[in-house]
Amino acid sequence: MNCKGKRRVIFLPGELQRKLKHYVKEKGITAGVIFRTRTGRPLNRCNIWSDMKKLCKDAQVNPQKVFPHNLRHLFARTFYSMEKDIAKLADLLGHSNIDTTRIYIMESGREHQEKLEKMKLIL
Repeated sequence: MNCKGKRRVIFLPGELQRKLKHYVKEKGITAGVIFRTRTGRPLNRCNIWSDMKKLCKDAQVNPQKVFPHNLRHLFARTFYSMEKDIAKLADLLGHSNIDTTRIYIMESGREHQEKLEKMKLIL
């Protein structure tokens, strides 16, 4: 995938690969874009953002906090919480600089405060 002048490799879990292969076979797609709008144009960020906003009410999520890029942040935070390996995460996200990756996993002041409280430093 090309993004911002960089070529990125996208890793997909095996089960998702199988489902995508089934989908393209079912739809008769042999080349090109897999996901399209009703009019046949390729899905883009705006289409995805709109679909995400439509799901907010059922998911009980504040629509003002829903953006496609937030899924990337969620993935980064989830991966890092499991692996604790910022170098691997940077590789997966396609970052050449780990400082860029740090932005995705930075904790808030509230999270820092909660950790301090759990430490029970004052008895």
